[in-house]
Amino acid sequence: MGKVLAIANQKGGVGKTTTSINLAASLAATKRKVLLVDLDPQGNATMGSGVDKSELENSVYELLTGRCELKETLCRSEHGKYDLLPANGDLTAAEVELLEFKMKESRLRYALATVRDQYDFVLIDCPPSLNMLTVNGLVAADAVIIPMQCEYYALEGLSALVNTIQRIASLLNPSLKIEGLLRTMYDPRNSLTLDVSAQLTEHFGDQLYKTVIPRNVRLAEAPSFGMPALAYDKHSRGAVAYLALAGELVRRSKQAAKAAAVADTND
Repeated sequence: MGKVLAIANQKGGVGKTTTSINLAASLAATKRKVLLVDLDPQGNATMGSGVDKSELENSVYELLTGRCELKETLCRSEHGKYDLLPANGDLTAAEVELLEFKMKESRLRYALATVRDQYDFVLIDCPPSLNMLTVNGLVAADAVIIPMQCEYYALEGLSALVNTIQRIASLLNPSLKIEGLLRTMYDPRNSLTLDVSAQLTEHFGDQLYKTVIPRNVRLAEAPSFGMPALAYDKHSRGAVAYLALAGELVRRSKQAAKAAAVADTND
């Protein structure tokens, strides 16, 4: 069964969509089958995957509101080599409409249940706010990847996000946990970056990914061409960093699976 990971942070501009697109492409490059879910009405992950959000027949909006089946929504990122559930501005309306549904927090979870066996990883690009769409992403997920910049205000936002994840786990998704924290736009020449990084290491230990994502022009340019950095410039520091992150994520997943198997044997 595929692992479902929400990529979330209530703070905007921390690299959620960049991480979603480039991690999906990097995992696909390691021969994993990947599905990326764009859960943000801005549709940036859709456009960055090379799919025109203005030309969609069906999107995540139709899927969540029961107007179509998942297979009718699926697109393909040709450059990224992964499947995509796309989004556009229509998704804003889902915020209100979902309130009328029973089990409104679990609409995405039930939709993904029909296909998660077909993928090694399902990545959910959550919007930068705590709304019904983000709640759907967290309820659907097995774990959360938190991209964050190493700056003072990011630490403040992080504590709020951790509290949110804990509330979702206690009320709606008992298995939800933090998969890892990812340092993005990392500049080791900045003393504040190093200070915040040290604090994250102290408080989160092994949950902090060893891989850091540097500030990189190619990462910023690639979405305007509808490509992940790996397709745009595979030798760029950004592309190499996300490949390293994919490798770290795969290794962690294998180690967790081995540990679970040993625990089951002991029981």
